[in-house]
Amino acid sequence: MQEHKSLDKKSSRFLKGKQTNWDELVKDSVAFANAQGGEILIGIEDDCDAPPPNYKVLDKHIVEIIQKNIVQRTINVGVAVTIKTASNGGEYIEVQVFRNAQTIASTTDGKYYIRISDECKPIPPDEMARLAAEKNAFVWEEQTTKRIETFHADSSKRTTFLKDIRSSGRVSNFVKEMSDDEILEYYFFQKGDYLTNLGILWIGHRASRASLLYPPAIQIIRYDENDEKVWKLLLDDYFLNPKELLEKVLLDVPDWQESIEISEGMFRKNIPFFPLEVVRELVVNALVHRTYTTRGDIFINIFQDRLEIHSPGRLPYGVTPSNILSQSIRRNDHLSKVFYDLGLMEKEGSGYDIVYAKLLGSGKPIPIVKETDERVTVIVRKQFISKEIVRLMDKASSEFALKQKEVISLGLIAQHQSLSAIEISRLLNQKEEQGLRNWIGKLADYDLIKKSGNGKGTQYAVNPEFIRKINFTGKTTLKNIEDHRLEELLYKDIKAYPSSAFGEIHKRIGEEINMHKVRRLLKEMVSSKKIFVEGTNRWTRYSIEQNARENV
Repeated sequence: MQEHKSLDKKSSRFLKGKQTNWDELVKDSVAFANAQGGEILIGIEDDCDAPPPNYKVLDKHIVEIIQKNIVQRTINVGVAVTIKTASNGGEYIEVQVFRNAQTIASTTDGKYYIRISDECKPIPPDEMARLAAEKNAFVWEEQTTKRIETFHADSSKRTTFLKDIRSSGRVSNFVKEMSDDEILEYYFFQKGDYLTNLGILWIGHRASRASLLYPPAIQIIRYDENDEKVWKLLLDDYFLNPKELLEKVLLDVPDWQESIEISEGMFRKNIPFFPLEVVRELVVNALVHRTYTTRGDIFINIFQDRLEIHSPGRLPYGVTPSNILSQSIRRNDHLSKVFYDLGLMEKEGSGYDIVYAKLLGSGKPIPIVKETDERVTVIVRKQFISKEIVRLMDKASSEFALKQKEVISLGLIAQHQSLSAIEISRLLNQKEEQGLRNWIGKLADYDLIKKSGNGKGTQYAVNPEFIRKINFTGKTTLKNIEDHRLEELLYKDIKAYPSSAFGEIHKRIGEEINMHKVRRLLKEMVSSKKIFVEGTNRWTRYSIEQNARENV
C-alpha cells in the first residue's frame, strides 16, 4: 500500500499530545479537499501496509481531538475521523477528507494547498483563478439552470443511451436492473423533473444542447503541402451528442485509413499514418477533459507531416505536458464515467498509456503536448523512426505478451539506442526506483534489454542478441560500451593527456557515454592504482603516474 493522490500515511509517533504538528495534518487535509478527496492513515508507517500487530489506540478521545483541530484550523474542509482495525488486529486512525467540489479550501491563516500525485503542494496566487475555474467545471455537470423538463429529452437519444448502458459489460447488474429514470438519475442526467447540463449534452434536443453555454463543436481540417486548406468537416450544428461526435470523427475522415507498407523479405506490416486507437483516445480526451465553461471549438488539423488536436482550456490542475503520462485528474467526473461505462474510453489514467504504446509499438515518435493559457495541443508525427525499429517492436510484441508499460519502455530504449536510468525516468516522469522498475517490467527477464551499471549509472539497451536475430542495423554509438573496453579507452586517453579534468576526459572519449558510468570506472581505476588523482572536487585531475605534473 503505497501513498498516492488519495492516500497518505503517518506514523503512530505523529501524535505527540501538545507537541503534535497539527499544521502538517491541516496542510494535508486542505490539499486533499482541493483535489479529489482522500484518506490520511495515522498509525501506519510509510513502508508498511498495516499497523503493528495488536497495536491499540489507547486514547479513545483522540478522534474528537483530531476532528476539532482540523475544523478549527481550516476553512471549507470536511473530514470524518474514525478508529479502524486492520486484518492483523492492529488499530489505526483514519481521517477521511471529503472533496470540496464548489469552493476552495484553505487554512485559517490563508494558505492554500492541493494534492498532486503523492505530494501536497502550495497553490501559487496566480493559479487561484485556474483552480476556481476547475471547481466551476465540476459543478457545471449537475446544474439544472436551463429548467428543461425530463419529458423534453430527445426520445431517440434517451432510448439509445439506456440500451447502451444495459448492454455494456462494464455496468453492474444492480444498475442495469434499475428503472429508466433511476438510471438517468444515477448518471446525473436528470435531477427530479429537470435535465442536468450533462443530460442535455447527451440526451437533449438540438435546441436544448445549443442553449448550453459552450456545447462541444469539432472542426476537422486537412492542409496541403503549402498549409492551404483543402478539405473541411464541420461538426458544429449541435445535432450530435459526445458519443455521436466521436463516431462521426472516426468514421467520416478518410485519412485514418491511410497507411504505408513496410516490407523486407517475408516481413510485411502496414503502418497507419495516424493509428485509429490513437485518434480515438486523443479525441476522447478532448471531449471528456475539456472545460465546458470555456469558449472554443476542438480543432483536428491534418497536415502533410503531422496531426494536431487542439482542445480549448488548459490541462486539469496538477497535470503538465511533462507528467501527462503518469498523472491523471478527471475534470468532468460524471462525463468520464459515462464514457468509461459505455466502453468509449479506458479507465482513468490509461489514455496516454495507450497513445504512447500504439505509437512506440509502430516505430513512431511519442506525441508532443503543448499548453498555452487558452488551449492544449497534441501533435502526432506522421512518419515512423526507421524500418528497423518497426521490425524490432513487431518481433518483440509477437514473441512476448508485453504489457503496455513494457512496450513503452522498450520503444523508448530502441529509439534512443540506449538510455540511462535518469534519462528514462525523466521521459516517464518517474522519481523513484520502484516506479521505474514497474515500467521496465520483465523486459530484462525476456532478454529483450540488457542492464549495466548501478544506481544513477544504470544503463538500459536493447539486447544485442535480439538485434542480431532480426538483422537490426542501428547507428553505431558508444552508449553501450562494455566496462572493460571503456576502462581501456579511459586509460589510453589519460595516458595521452595527463592531468586531465573529468569534463575534458568525458568530452574526448564521447559525451554520449553516461557520465555516472565514467565516474564509476574512474573511481575503480583510482582504487586499483591503475591511474592516480590529484586535487578535489572541480580541481580533480587524473594521470597515469603519480605527481605527473612534477614529471613534465
